[in-house]
Amino acid sequence: MKNIFNLTILIFLSSCLFFSCSSTKKESSTTGWEYNNSKNGGFELNTKFEEQETGPGLMFIEGGTFTMGRVEQDVMYSWDNVPRRVTVSSFYLDETEVTNADYLEYLYWTKRMYNNSYPEVYKKILPDTLVWRDKLGYNEPFVNAYLRHPAYRNYPVVGVSWQQATDYCAWRTDRVNERILIDAGILKEDKDGDQGDDNTFNTEAYLKGQYEGVVKRNPKNLTNENYGSGEKTRIIRIEDGLLLPDYRLPTEAEWEFAALGYVGNTIEENIGDRRLYPWNSGSMRNPHPKNQGEIMANFKRGRGDNMGVAGNLNDNADITAPVRSYWPNDYGLFNMAGNVSEWVLDVYRPESENTARTDHRSFRGNVFKTQSRDDEGNIIEKDSLGKIVMEGVNEKGNAYRRNYKKSDNINFLDGDMESHITDGPNWLDTTENENSSFDQKLVKIDKWNQEANKYKDGNDGNSNEMYRYGESSLISDRTRIFKGGSWADRAYWLNPGTRRFLDQDQSSSAIGFRCAMDRMGSPTSNSKRNTRKGVDYSKKIK
Repeated sequence: MKNIFNLTILIFLSSCLFFSCSSTKKESSTTGWEYNNSKNGGFELNTKFEEQETGPGLMFIEGGTFTMGRVEQDVMYSWDNVPRRVTVSSFYLDETEVTNADYLEYLYWTKRMYNNSYPEVYKKILPDTLVWRDKLGYNEPFVNAYLRHPAYRNYPVVGVSWQQATDYCAWRTDRVNERILIDAGILKEDKDGDQGDDNTFNTEAYLKGQYEGVVKRNPKNLTNENYGSGEKTRIIRIEDGLLLPDYRLPTEAEWEFAALGYVGNTIEENIGDRRLYPWNSGSMRNPHPKNQGEIMANFKRGRGDNMGVAGNLNDNADITAPVRSYWPNDYGLFNMAGNVSEWVLDVYRPESENTARTDHRSFRGNVFKTQSRDDEGNIIEKDSLGKIVMEGVNEKGNAYRRNYKKSDNINFLDGDMESHITDGPNWLDTTENENSSFDQKLVKIDKWNQEANKYKDGNDGNSNEMYRYGESSLISDRTRIFKGGSWADRAYWLNPGTRRFLDQDQSSSAIGFRCAMDRMGSPTSNSKRNTRKGVDYSKKIK
């Protein structure tokens, strides 16, 4: 897969950026001026671009409409994911969970780049291997070996918090885009070990001209010196279509849509059968005669039964299993039910049907940011780790916007001031905030961010105030959703519609993650490798 991806990039660059695009004689239908002509100003337009390439490890998920939430009896009586119809845009999602080998590569790179000057960066991203400990169970072998022993290299990484998973996705974005630029002949590899600290590749810093690296061959700058800088070459831009969008965690709607995999049982515009699990069956066993009775996912069948009877283990795993141990769903995604639960991007709120007013690309957790600028309006210098400095959007600058006003929108339509239209002429007044007397009547405000110190004990890290976290519940603006069920869960939690939550800095031996990526342009793909029509359950899983 990686070789095909790299070959595609090389062909694209050699045929477009360096040759074809600079000589294309297409004219603007609006002005009649030629594109990519240095004699008339040099406006560049990539007329050869067809569609976004599929990044390493990703599968294309063709979006659409579906019923999100639990569509069968809610035996837990949680009522926190009531069915509602939403639309999900096409996107990309990892074929498997992120493995121990994947995460060890991340640890190695971070230690190599930052450990001499900033060892705390490496320590911050280490998984919590102590999640395996059980007061009444012997799990010490997993504490010491699960992450690093080669026997577990293809097992999903666990003990990773939501914040750590988010940071991993950001790191992966930079490594993939750096590799693209190297394979395209734009940058040279860092064979001398000159990278480190603030001189590490960062996609955003590169696009803003704050990372140069060792240039091998930049594309020709077609901008006439009378109109531009006069530089003979330039860096790659977003307009070239070469660099990939950010890797990130999937939203809850995206994850649930991808898990259900309705692409495999859609007849024209109709869904043949509503799915209880990521496969076409209400049973946890393979229905095909050749493999009839084989377990479809890694889960806990019952009390004291994590893998079955010796000689015929039903799911062949007492804890996690290798990420390709079971049949994929119709999108080609493995373990969207069982093995490990998975972090998603959203902040948790129990009454999703009442607060999720957006039925297109539904998501709760937006904190809008922009690049920090100096007094003269210039983007300030990247930080000591080589990253562009970001800050929340300026509320005063958004006074006349109708779609948003403030940076942090996590609590929107959740009882805060923006959730309600008040009486009188000042109903659009934004001077009041969540601490106003009016707002206090409507919602019990989470105090985590304002009074975090009260949850810390200077002696042993425990606190008598722990059970007051969020004041009245465990739900706060730091509470994130995880989905999918795990090796430690009963079948109930394997339904894609179920949802649970945990603080974004906490982790578990049963929670992993996978990365997603936005799809630019058309929601459909012309690539054959992006076409998924179903799974042959008659084939054996190796």
